[in-house]
This record gives sequence, C-alpha cells and structure tokens, in this order.
Amino acid sequence: MAPMAAGWTRRRFLETAGHGFGAIALAHLLGGEALGSAGSIAATSTTNGPHFAPRAKRCIFLFMVGGPSQMELFDPKPELDKLHGKKLPPSFGKVTSQFVENDPICLGSTRKWGRYGKSGMEMSDLIPHMHQHADRIALVRSCVADSVVHAPAHYQMNSGRMFMGYPSLGSWLTYGLGSESQNLPAFVVMAQPQGTPEGGAPCWSSGFLPAAYQGTLFRPGSNPIVNLSPADPGYDRPRQRHLLNYLQTLNRKVTKPGDTELEARIASYELAFRMQAEAPDAVDLSKETAETRSLYGLNQPETAEFATRCLIARRLVERGVRFVQLYSGGGPVAWQWDAHDDVNANHEKMCGATDRPVAALLTDLERRGLLDETLVVWGGEFGRTPVSQQGSRGRDHNATGFSMWFAGGGTKPGTIHGSTDEIGLKAVDGRAHVNDIHATILHLMGLDHTKLTFLHSGRDERLTDVAGTIIRPILA
Repeated sequence: MAPMAAGWTRRRFLETAGHGFGAIALAHLLGGEALGSAGSIAATSTTNGPHFAPRAKRCIFLFMVGGPSQMELFDPKPELDKLHGKKLPPSFGKVTSQFVENDPICLGSTRKWGRYGKSGMEMSDLIPHMHQHADRIALVRSCVADSVVHAPAHYQMNSGRMFMGYPSLGSWLTYGLGSESQNLPAFVVMAQPQGTPEGGAPCWSSGFLPAAYQGTLFRPGSNPIVNLSPADPGYDRPRQRHLLNYLQTLNRKVTKPGDTELEARIASYELAFRMQAEAPDAVDLSKETAETRSLYGLNQPETAEFATRCLIARRLVERGVRFVQLYSGGGPVAWQWDAHDDVNANHEKMCGATDRPVAALLTDLERRGLLDETLVVWGGEFGRTPVSQQGSRGRDHNATGFSMWFAGGGTKPGTIHGSTDEIGLKAVDGRAHVNDIHATILHLMGLDHTKLTFLHSGRDERLTDVAGTIIRPILA
C-alpha cells in the first residue's frame, strides 16, 4: 500500500481517524450500551440521558415553511377587520418586514371563525379537521422571532441562531437523550417533494456537535431511504457483516480521539446494515388498515403526499425514533406558506394539503396510546403582517407576533397562552421567543436547557444561548 505523508498508510489513517468507533458498535451487537442517532456515540453524551423524568419520550415537529398567517388560522382580529382598507394607525408602531411600503394599508381577514371544544378555542374555516382537537392542543399566540428573512428565520427556529453552523433542535435532543431504536436513525427529516426550505440542510445539521447527531433525510416517494439494499445480490448479509467486523477490528486498535466526521460515516455503515431489516417495514404503509389510510387522506390527491409523511412519522415514533421533523413547504414560493400575493388562495391550498393529515396524526397517536409520550409541535419560522403587501390581498413576513401550537407530551390541552395586539402585529402578553419555545421543548423531553451544553471554541454552548424561559402555562 502506497505510504501517505509522514509515512502514513491509508490503512493507518483509517485506524487512527476511526478512534475505535467500531468497538462501540460491536459492543452493542454483543449486548453493550445504547447508541445514538447514527447508531453511534450517544453513550458518550456529557448529559448521559434526561436530567429529570421526561413528560415526552419523542417529538414530531410539523414545520410550516414560509410563515402561516395567524390572522387567518388561530388569532382572529375583529379590530383589524374594521380597519380594512385604511392606513395603519401610528399607535400600532412600525411594521418591520421585507416588502411593506411606508403608510401600509390594513388588510382584514375574510375567514369565518368559530369556537370549538370545551375550551372555546377560536379557529378559522381553513382548518375544519383541527376543530375536533381544540381541547387537545396548547395554543401559543405570542411567539416572537428575530428575523423576517426566511433562511435566517429557519436557522433560528431550528437551531436558536440566525446563522448556519449551529446544532439543530433534533441534534441537541439526540445528543442529550440518545436513541430508543438501534435499527433506525434517532433524528429523521422529511422534506416536501418540491424542495427543501430555503435554509436547506443546515436546518437539520449537527453543527459543532459530533456529526453522528445530524438529521437523516428521508426522501419523498415509495423509497424514502435510498441505497439501503446492496446493488449486488451476491453481497449478502453474512458477507457485509464480515467486512464490517474487519473494519471494527482495525478501529479498536486506536486510543486517540478521532475525527467525528469519519466516526459518523463508519457508524452510518453499521446503522445501514441494521436498517436493512427494520426500515422497509417502518415505511411500508400497505400494512395500515383501510380505515387508517382514509383517516389520514392517503386516497385523496390533495392530501396524499403530506398524509404519507404524517403516517410514516407515526410509524417511526412508535418504533423509537426520537425526533421526526416534517416540512410543509419548500422549493418554489407557490409550494410554501408564503402568502405575498393572495393569502386566501395560498392558505386554502396549503391547509387543504395538511389539515386533515395533521388532525389524523393527533387522533391516531391518541388512540394508540402514544400522544401522552409524544410531543407534537406545529408552526413556521414566523407569521404574517396585518397589513397588505403593496395593495395586494397578500401579507408580508412578520416576526413580532405569530402562533404555534403544541399537543401531547405533557402539554396542557385546551390552553391558550399569550396574545398579540388588536391587529395581530406584535406580541403584547406572554411573549414567547424562539429561545423560550426551545427551552420548553427540551423541558418536556426531560432536559434542562441550561445544562444541556457542549464545549465549543472554549465556550459551553447550548441551544438557547444565554436566554430561554420555559413557557410554564402550557405545561400540564
């Protein structure tokens, strides 16, 4: 074998960079300790499991890319409707957005509203299937972010920072808690077929955490996990196992810390080997009953795609996947919740594709006894403005007040927390910044956001930076 620099051979490089990683995988196969999101190094997490008894064991984050309008969905504003067509009164302050002109014109909502459940929660006619879940969700109407630009806002809602390079929420969760499944990734991402969100892959990156904690992207279509089976039929499992064991033997010889990128790659081989047996079953929806398929809307063209991903999400969490993130919206603006031109047309399309599957997911989780231990989060990177965008029927981006909801996993059902002003522009009561949202999610999963840290560049970094307060009114 040709030597590398300083007398290194390729084999010696692999041995040293591997850092005995195969030994960890082999230890598991022989009955060793639990592994992490890539079948890898969760056992080395500095947190070593939850800080206290968790209310939720796993989380599904339904991310509505583009910015759903709070005034059309969960936060009715009669005063705004009265101001429709008039200039925004100066008393409400300045609208901070991308495309709104000076002296903007108020844009009222044309949606029909009702009160639902014993809680009397107000919801619009855009989400009729969610009406039945008014007493199952905890609605936060006072969410706040720091950017009105999609990509930075995507990064912040996912990682707590408006820049690339920081670990995502799913990565922090798997770093802190590891995986319940040894045959599936702990952190799974399912994007929309039309494309990923503007923030792209950094939205589910592990950042400066070991690479093993990054999200695993399941692709759209009937084969969400590509290249899972070997192309050569003769390359059977015993032969694969023999090769992996040989690589692990080489890795066990080293003692120095290794390159986490290579560690994650080696671990991914081990996980892929185990996934060959379980992953096909996890994404095989043919085993679902006709009633379940109908509940989600798999047989209806407008809901089939998102329904498929919601049903796969349920199948994943019941098999122990720690964090599943579904994106509704991605690619062209027409396929996002980005209602710049006509908020009604846009939201009728996006709600038509997602309302039934989301409601079905909550119903299905509850009837299977999974909702109490599964936290479901719904929301986008920001909301919409109460004023028209340049005279159209559309709304621009608004980060100073928008709505998100939470269900299951120790949240208080039928709860409404916080409020925006009379027109839905700014949070005025119970302000819930992104840091607070993340602190609350971590708390429900059994993690103290101030203690879940990772030493990076001489600083103990955390998901919530130096901020974050748990939104206690929505806790059961």
